[in-house]
Amino acid sequence: MFEYEIHLMDHARLVREADAERLAQEAARTDTRSPRHFGRRSGGRKSGGRVSAGGRGRFVRAA
Repeated sequence: MFEYEIHLMDHARLVREADAERLAQEAARTDTRSPRHFGRRSGGRKSGGRVSAGGRGRFVRAA
């Protein structure tokens, strides 16, 4: 069982390293492009807006 646990820990370490490398590469690619705005927009308006019947201070965001 001990060898299996070592194998699992080693595998988890390799997966973490691969994820970190992938995220670093994605970050490097997005830095060279123009900034992106995520989320839906409708008619040139932002995706989140006030809810008219929701009361004071309530906001909604499009799905």
